[in-house]
Amino acid sequence: MLGLLKLNWLLCSFFIVVGLTSAQPKNPFGNPLVPDMIADASIQVIDSVFYCYATTDGYDKGLETSGPPVVWKSRDFVNWSFSGCHFPSAVGQKYWAPSTAVAANGKYYIYPTINEFMYAAVADSPDGPFKLLHEPDTFYLPYTPATFLKPKGSEPPQGIDAEIFIDDDKQAYVFWQRRHAARLNADMVTVDTSYTTIPTPHQEYSEGPIFFKRNGVYYYLYTLGGDEKYQYAYIMSRISPLGPFEFPENDIIATTNYERGIFGPGHGCVFNLPGTDEYYFAYLEFGRGSTNRQTYVNKLEFNDDGTIRPVDLTFDGVGALYQITDEKKITVVNSRASSICPDLIIKYMKDSLFRRTESFVSQFAFDGANGSRWVASPDDNDCWIIADLSKILTIKRSEVYFVRPTAGHAYTLEHSADGKTWTICGGHPDVKVQSPHVDNLDIKARYFRVKIQEGVKGIWEWNIY
Repeated sequence: MLGLLKLNWLLCSFFIVVGLTSAQPKNPFGNPLVPDMIADASIQVIDSVFYCYATTDGYDKGLETSGPPVVWKSRDFVNWSFSGCHFPSAVGQKYWAPSTAVAANGKYYIYPTINEFMYAAVADSPDGPFKLLHEPDTFYLPYTPATFLKPKGSEPPQGIDAEIFIDDDKQAYVFWQRRHAARLNADMVTVDTSYTTIPTPHQEYSEGPIFFKRNGVYYYLYTLGGDEKYQYAYIMSRISPLGPFEFPENDIIATTNYERGIFGPGHGCVFNLPGTDEYYFAYLEFGRGSTNRQTYVNKLEFNDDGTIRPVDLTFDGVGALYQITDEKKITVVNSRASSICPDLIIKYMKDSLFRRTESFVSQFAFDGANGSRWVASPDDNDCWIIADLSKILTIKRSEVYFVRPTAGHAYTLEHSADGKTWTICGGHPDVKVQSPHVDNLDIKARYFRVKIQEGVKGIWEWNIY
């Protein structure tokens, strides 16, 4: 009898543990590049700093809008930040796919798609502020005379998603939507009117071109499809950026991976660590549908004959690419919040096999994964989240990555020894557009509380040092 009771107790304990484990919400988004929704990323290294120019997603109106132009920066490829907007006159416009910052003529040039037309902008620094190459530095609908490509008769300029490549002989080229390409003059704004259409074996609609050169071989990557059906194919040339081209048999390098739950790897970039043969492939993923995407990075590898291997897509990221000395984060043992947004069941668009649900619990703000987030209930008018460090510790710094940071936030940071009596130790009452929001401290406490005063009521990540 005792043996039977013991067995029943063990079985009950097992099912309780399993039940608790299965009840824990999962993060289906893994660890994307930055703690925000971005797409169409262009990543480069400038003076040992990573720059990421991208479309800012997550503004809930699909292709009708976008977030403002910001540039994310990192010294190690793990800890990213931005401060303010780098193209002031483009704030409030529909801003997509800004390209890398191209160094030429002692300046930096970018080629964003603004209000669905490509423009050229210039700055003295890759940090900006950028302005249109042709005055006045203003926008109006549908387009201004400063567009990168010019109208043909009564037809408006055509094309989005500019990709710039400068060859070893300093000749510049531009590639854009629908497989178009042309030479670019030395002024970095005048396009040769003799456009070329790149021949590819797949003829579906294409955007988000990627062009680079490795070991004397030119690579042209182009997208197919969209949404969950997005994928990347490529061709290559050993002669010139405009061909003639070779057409590898296994030319699809990125496509949906059902086993890993990765859907629609699309518009991104290829970048290289200077002085190495290390190449990386960045791509947007379907995410939460529509323009609510995040960007991921995986290794790009080549065969001995120069062909590209299919990318081993994962949600894990590639970790630090440069090593820097950083303080150790403090583990948050427990957390609680004023409220939690109900689960979001994400609907499929083109692939009925797509299944994904997002949860918003408070512990997601402390899991070190940029794909999960805590979000408060929409009707929460006294929004807060508490971090419990389990014991009183000396705290030097707090870094908060809010949800939709490009719209700005105001908040209060408080600390407590007992979780009952609170003292303000940081934050700011004015709305600031940046991420993370940093408070330098020198206090002892067990509990910390963030109260969001203005901005979206949610946090991607909260790091405490």
